[in-house]
Amino acid sequence: MKIALIGYGKMGKAIEEIAMQKGHEIVLKISKSNVADFTLENVQKCDVAIEFTNPESAIANLKLCINSGVPVICGSTGWGEYEEELQNYCKSKNGSLLHSSNFSIGVNIFFEINKKLAHLMATQKEYNVAIEEIHHTQKKDAPSGTAITIAKQIISERSDKNKWVLSKENNNNEISITSKRIDPAPGTHIVSYNSVIDNITIIHTAHNRQGFAFGAVLAAEYILGKKGIFGMKDVLNF
Repeated sequence: MKIALIGYGKMGKAIEEIAMQKGHEIVLKISKSNVADFTLENVQKCDVAIEFTNPESAIANLKLCINSGVPVICGSTGWGEYEEELQNYCKSKNGSLLHSSNFSIGVNIFFEINKKLAHLMATQKEYNVAIEEIHHTQKKDAPSGTAITIAKQIISERSDKNKWVLSKENNNNEISITSKRIDPAPGTHIVSYNSVIDNITIIHTAHNRQGFAFGAVLAAEYILGKKGIFGMKDVLNF
């Protein structure tokens, strides 16, 4: 499989390492130093594109990949308000897009545990729920896309919560998300249900970027030859 890496920072290099270990070829690497090489013609030389950049450039990057006719994997977060628009654009072009707030297999298992726990706790109103996430200082968006996914899952199960807020304060109808930026943390997510009687806590801690990179390559292998909008639930068959 010939891969284009759109974004060749620490994450892109981790993906490159995993992809090459699995016998794939990186034929295009785009970073700030060679943006001029990010063209339809160059992307079309690849079987799949993997995009890990930032919220400011992700939409334009993804549209170029979609226009090229090449399936694209996106791990950039912080652009959720444009997600429906981009999905509609992809469908109009008969393209292929797989976006996830987190490609780690462990985190996607954590998502399933979070949904189950939220369902069990839905009627236990004496417990207040809060989320904390910790990442390295180079992460630009806060809260993390993973924390937002976690919050949305909880909100879908609880009638007393209708939004999340980036705050340490917990109001009755809100889920508090606390974001910390500490090097070299690649990512920790904590969900806590707290009452005067006891606390229930689930935690996922990433030790390095390898889990995210492995999941991104797995997603690229999955999307090859497919058309449509996909997520990691499709890749992992959850």
